[in-house]
Amino acid sequence: MGKKYDYDYIIIGSGPAGTAAAINLADHKKQVAIIEKSFLGGSNLNTRDLPYAVALDFSHNYHKMLSYPELKNQNLHFNFPTISARQLKTVIESGGNNKKYYEDHKITCIKGNANFLDKHTIAVGEKKYTSNYFIIATGAGLKILEISGTDTIDYLTPESAIKLRHLPKVVAVVGGGSTGCEIANYFAELGVKTIIFETAEHLLPREDKDVGTTIADYFSEKLAVTVLPNCKVVAIEQDDISKRVIFRNQDSEKMVRVDCVVLATGSQPNVSLGLENAGVKYKNSGIIVDKYFLTSAKNIYAIGDCLGKDSSTERAHQEGTTLANNIITKSKNVLNYAGFARITNTNPEIATVGLNEYDLIKRDRKYKSIVTKLSDLPISHINNFEHGFVKLISDKNNHLLGATIVAPNASLLIPELAMAIRHNLTLLELASTPHIINSYGYAIKLAAKELLNKKK
Repeated sequence: MGKKYDYDYIIIGSGPAGTAAAINLADHKKQVAIIEKSFLGGSNLNTRDLPYAVALDFSHNYHKMLSYPELKNQNLHFNFPTISARQLKTVIESGGNNKKYYEDHKITCIKGNANFLDKHTIAVGEKKYTSNYFIIATGAGLKILEISGTDTIDYLTPESAIKLRHLPKVVAVVGGGSTGCEIANYFAELGVKTIIFETAEHLLPREDKDVGTTIADYFSEKLAVTVLPNCKVVAIEQDDISKRVIFRNQDSEKMVRVDCVVLATGSQPNVSLGLENAGVKYKNSGIIVDKYFLTSAKNIYAIGDCLGKDSSTERAHQEGTTLANNIITKSKNVLNYAGFARITNTNPEIATVGLNEYDLIKRDRKYKSIVTKLSDLPISHINNFEHGFVKLISDKNNHLLGATIVAPNASLLIPELAMAIRHNLTLLELASTPHIINSYGYAIKLAAKELLNKKK
């Protein structure tokens, strides 16, 4: 009797979620194919995380050099096109778009857009492939808001903005969330006149207000960024001189001229792959799954950013790993999301783990919080950097509920607090842990000690 399906598992999308699932399944003798419409390894490896890290690493260090009083009168130059060259070099060295990596694990690589024909059949171009099971890991793409002119006027995405070969003189960043702040930070540190628009009352509206206010103050005072909260961009126009951004603030409409416009308007799950043909239920906000990542079609799973939940490379990778392990061991482990951090790679970095005050207020939960400013630390005077803080939030029993760090290298400090939340540690345990005095991490000890003695 012939084989019923071409593959045991077809994974759609080769980002961190899809790759983790594919490698684990293939290494346990499952016959696996992976479908990728663009670069193998996904956008995180090829166009997002790694290229971003290279660009922001350079801009942060360049601006830091300029901030030293000892170098104030020095004329520091940089070769801007080499930033793009180093991005590409880093992606290649890190395994970007490396087909051999998958083939070494006996995974078949199929390039193109996938479209379900039924729950066991998918089309890629003119070819059809069948599989016993499918795992959807299609990620998310840029969410285009209703802005007049975006269908006719050239604009930049965050990915294309960091690959420019020539610096613009004036740039408008539409969107003051995590990505928008990173892009604005990047251009401003390189000396570009930067304007950032955000419809909410403060930058980084997903974070507590004190986070957005601190970053806005730093942008304005240190980088000369024009920060425009409560502003909605309604149109982009082009004339012989430049691009024009039309925006509305309350009841008035204004215009500003810029060289280029970057849309950092958030992300939207990629769900346009004929899911209805396979009986998979979904919304524009994401694919619907149960706690084991199973969709409404009993042979189709979904993981990663296509679910429309909190987004991070670490979460996506862990979802792919957990799903594959459940399949291999025939178990039903539920992924514990406690301790996954949210990072914004501005300078200062912003790292958040657990619940913030907005989350707790929405849930009507009682809490107490404390903020320790970087300016209270010796390290802030050593490094001449005072914009930032450590914020801790606990319950009445002094167990840590959430934390936010706004500081240089916050991503290196947040794991301590992620561990505290994941393992339900107390403020006393955190405060009694030795910390290096001449470091930003010492603010964690000070904050824990002060919050421990604070009443609700």
